[in-house]
Amino acid sequence: MASPAKIDFVYLSESDMIAAGVTDMPTCVDTMEEMFGLLWHGDYRMAGANNDSHGAMVLFPKESPFPDMPKATADRRFMAMPAYLGGRFRTAGVKWYGSNVENREKGLPRSILMFVLNDADTGAPLAFMSANLLSAYRTGAIPGVGARHLARRDSKVVGLVGPGVMGKTTLMALCAVCPDIDTIKIKGRGKSSIDSFLAWLKSDMPQIANIEVVDTIEAAVRESDIVTYCNTGLSGDPSTYPLVKREWVKPGAFLAMPSSCEIDSDMEAPEVRKVVDNTGLYEAWFEELPKPAHNVVPVIGVKFMDMIAEGRMAKEDLEDLGRIVAGEAPGRTNDEEIIIMSVGGMPVEDVAWGTIVYRNAIERNIGQSLNLWETPVLR
Repeated sequence: MASPAKIDFVYLSESDMIAAGVTDMPTCVDTMEEMFGLLWHGDYRMAGANNDSHGAMVLFPKESPFPDMPKATADRRFMAMPAYLGGRFRTAGVKWYGSNVENREKGLPRSILMFVLNDADTGAPLAFMSANLLSAYRTGAIPGVGARHLARRDSKVVGLVGPGVMGKTTLMALCAVCPDIDTIKIKGRGKSSIDSFLAWLKSDMPQIANIEVVDTIEAAVRESDIVTYCNTGLSGDPSTYPLVKREWVKPGAFLAMPSSCEIDSDMEAPEVRKVVDNTGLYEAWFEELPKPAHNVVPVIGVKFMDMIAEGRMAKEDLEDLGRIVAGEAPGRTNDEEIIIMSVGGMPVEDVAWGTIVYRNAIERNIGQSLNLWETPVLR
C-alpha cells in the first residue's frame, strides 16, 4: 500500500506544454480575464508587504572585485516571482528565471524560465514545468484583455514596435479579441528580427493581409487603431525609451505597453485615460525603487506613479484594469477617447495559466511523473 505521505509531481517539457495547450491564446486571454476579476476582489497573494510585489530580483554590479561575478548588462538578472491565486485555481507557484540579453549571441532566448506549481493546502509540488512559452503567452494575453474592454470594436490597424517574441504573442491576443484586425505596421531594430517576424506572419497569421515595415516609431503609431511597444532595451534614462507623442496618436486609439515607454507632456494630459494592470503592483514598485522610479523600471505605469508623487497627476485619474473587468468601472466610453495601458507582468498570471495547462496535462496523461519521496526522512 502506498504511503499517504508519498509525493509525486509531473515534469512538463516545452513540447509537453505545447501538447497541454500552452499556446492556446484565446483560452489564455479568457483565463487572464478571469484572473483579473479575482485580483480586483482580493482573492490572491503576491510577495511583499502589500502582497503585490513583482518578485525578488538579484542584480549584478557594473564592476566587481570578483572576476567570475556576472557584470550588469541589459536584462542581466535572476528573479523569483511567487503568487497564490484563489477562485477555481486555488494553487500557488513561483516562476524562477535567469535573463541576459547577450544570450542571443549564444543562440538562446534572452530569458530561460521554469515554473513550480504547488498545492495551496499542503505546499506539495504539483508540477515543474518549462515556462518560456507559459510566460510569453500570459504576457501577450494581457494586452488582449485590455483590448477587449478598451479598444474600439472596429480596430483594424496595429502599430507594433519590437517584432520579437512579445510582439508575436501580443498580436495573437489582439487578433483573438479584435477579429477585424488585418493590417500591421512594424518598427524593428534589426533585419533578422523583422525577417523572422514577417515569416511568422505569413505562416501563422494569414488574416493579416496588409504588412508595412516602417522606419520610425512615429510611422508605426500614426493612423494605428491599436499601438503596442514590445521592445527590449536598457533602463536608466527615460529620454532613450521609445516615445509616444500625442500628435502622433489617432483619436480613439488604444495603446498597450508591456515594455519600456516614455510619453510627452501632451500625453500626460488628464483627458488621455491611463490604465494599469494592477495598481498595487505599481505602488509596490514605487515603494521599493529609488526615485524617479521610471529611471529604474521603464514601463509606463511606473512613470504614472512618479507623476502622482510629483503632483503632475491626480491619483484618482489612475484606472485599474481589474476594476474595469469586474464591471465596477467603465471600459471604453466613446470612439474618440485615447487610452494608454501599462502592462507590468505579475506572477498571478503564471499561476493562472500554469494551473490550466497543468490540469490539461493531467487529464490528457501528458508529462513525466517524478517522485519526491515515498516517505519523508524528516518529519
